[in-house]
Amino acid sequence: MSERWLVALPVFNEVKHVDGVLDEVLKYCKEVLVVDDGSSDGTAEVLARRKDVRVLTHPQNRGYGGGLISAFNYARVHHFDKLVTIDCDGQHEPKRIPLFFEQCTPDIDIVSGSRYLRQFSGDSLPPETRRRINETITAEVNQRLGLELTDAFCGFKCYRVSALKKLAITETGYSMPLEFWVQAAYARLRIKEMPVPLIYLDEKRSFGGNLDDGDVRLQYYHLTMNRAIAAAEALELARDQMLSGECLM
Repeated sequence: MSERWLVALPVFNEVKHVDGVLDEVLKYCKEVLVVDDGSSDGTAEVLARRKDVRVLTHPQNRGYGGGLISAFNYARVHHFDKLVTIDCDGQHEPKRIPLFFEQCTPDIDIVSGSRYLRQFSGDSLPPETRRRINETITAEVNQRLGLELTDAFCGFKCYRVSALKKLAITETGYSMPLEFWVQAAYARLRIKEMPVPLIYLDEKRSFGGNLDDGDVRLQYYHLTMNRAIAAAEALELARDQMLSGECLM
């Protein structure tokens, strides 16, 4: 029996991009899920007119991580084998979707896009603050978790859905990738990076509220990572103690 593949797009107020991006995505995968995260700009109306994609709607905005969590849960519940996540703002090229699925071989759990693994002709120049924060956090992720990432924040990924069952992501905001990397590392998931072009179409795109301040955003990322590591260590300790107790019985 052939594998079932799904592409999921978390969407919030993307009325300018959503139709064009979906038309392109559907060229490379016929099973497409859009998680509309409480859009209020007409995105919901655009999606309602389409009959060629699955739509999951959050009545209220839950955040970037909340959209991905819903996509993960949907892929598990509906028994897909592989899931690709791609942003809907034009930063990711849908033509690369088949490469992500292909690279997610039986010995790989996560194929993660990297905008810094190698350069492509026509790459954008990343906003200085975003690049600095990405470098800082990626280095910390590697040092604390023993990983070898070059881009901790790229949303273009392929997941083996069976591997997602080992995770319990709860962070709904923009720092969700850090909780994801912590849990992936502690679950010993097998990770591979794949280069993707660096494309910024809206360099002034807002993170919302005080997160537009780079220092505040960096602190928020550190807090999420600290909390996720503490939770993973506590869970690991509890498992070790349970196993020790079983051995003594």
